[in-house]
Amino acid sequence: MMAVPSRSQQRAATRERIVEAAAEAFAEKGFRGASTRDIAQRARANQGLITYHFRTKDELWRAAAGHIFGMLRTSLGERLAALESADPRERAREAIREYVRFAAAHPALFRLMVEEGKSADDRMRWLVDTHLKPLYEGFVRFGTSLGDGLAPSLLPHAYYVLAGAASLVFAVAPECRRLTGLDPETQGAIATHADLVAGMLVP
Repeated sequence: MMAVPSRSQQRAATRERIVEAAAEAFAEKGFRGASTRDIAQRARANQGLITYHFRTKDELWRAAAGHIFGMLRTSLGERLAALESADPRERAREAIREYVRFAAAHPALFRLMVEEGKSADDRMRWLVDTHLKPLYEGFVRFGTSLGDGLAPSLLPHAYYVLAGAASLVFAVAPECRRLTGLDPETQGAIATHADLVAGMLVP
């Protein structure tokens, strides 16, 4: 006989569904375009539960962004920890492959970055200072540790090349299918794309 979840477990599960639904809605429609009604429907939850868990829409947005970037940090951290003793260049290539795989599984990541990166407002500053800056600093450390890698002045360019190259095809998957006939969401396409991006940035 299966155990019945406690009330605290039910509340935690509902909150997680709301956060995941919010991440998708904010990535698709932006902060202003995403409504709490839509988020509640996606989460299969009563709209009143959103205000129970989150005092403001901004608080919900920050939780949604933190959820996506937290998953990314965990994914990259686990993969890099498993390759602690690997050759530095292969370790860097595998970090890029892992980022591509994550972008394929979570296209909301890139959509959210593009949506919020367009405006010099409080949300953009919070996203950069809280989540993007640590990722960028890790990228710079990788880039400078490769010895004969990119010059420091090129690292900002390389960072955005990686962000776009790793993510765009998955963020616009319907367009890719119509334009090229390739379904980028298949496992084979994801693996090919990961190898291509890793090989381009770390030959």
